[in-house]
Amino acid sequence: LAAVETEQPALIVLDLNLPGGDGLALLPGLRARTAAPVLVLSVRSAEEDVVRALDLGADDYLTKPFSPRTLLARIRALLRRAGVERPEPLVSGDLTLDLERRTARVGEAAQVRLTPLELRLLQLLVVSAGETVAIERLLVHIWGTRGAGERQLLKQLVHRLRQKIEPDPAAPSYIVTAAGEGYRFDPRPH
Repeated sequence: LAAVETEQPALIVLDLNLPGGDGLALLPGLRARTAAPVLVLSVRSAEEDVVRALDLGADDYLTKPFSPRTLLARIRALLRRAGVERPEPLVSGDLTLDLERRTARVGEAAQVRLTPLELRLLQLLVVSAGETVAIERLLVHIWGTRGAGERQLLKQLVHRLRQKIEPDPAAPSYIVTAAGEGYRFDPRPH
């Protein structure tokens, strides 16, 4: 509940089976704090569970197991109904990053498609433009806690991303290495 107040999410995905508690008990508190749509996930498929969740303030209910495509479609539908518009592309210098379409464009060059990992890396670098982002922060942002210590994977990811957006990947001017520290995005037009 505290995170909802500080983060102000556009949408909440709530699993009913929480460690140390029941997600249903959180619904009234969520409704008192936010108008964000709440999508409940549960293995409980009995009609009374669905009705109770909806009566307590859930906007939708999805029974496990479900496909990731179904989950994403339900999320998009709830966001549409809530009036949440498609996020604006991030622009820094002459780079445009479209988070929804997972594409990047430098100047007038053609858009390039990014993998989910490339997108996460470039997004963090772009929002931190001009600042060196520490290697450990990048690892956690890209891979979560599982990524800790995977510096070689990060180097490979940076290399692949440079191949896609740098005019000369051998002499990178956008994604700059800060030796021993991390990487930074240089937003100046090149």
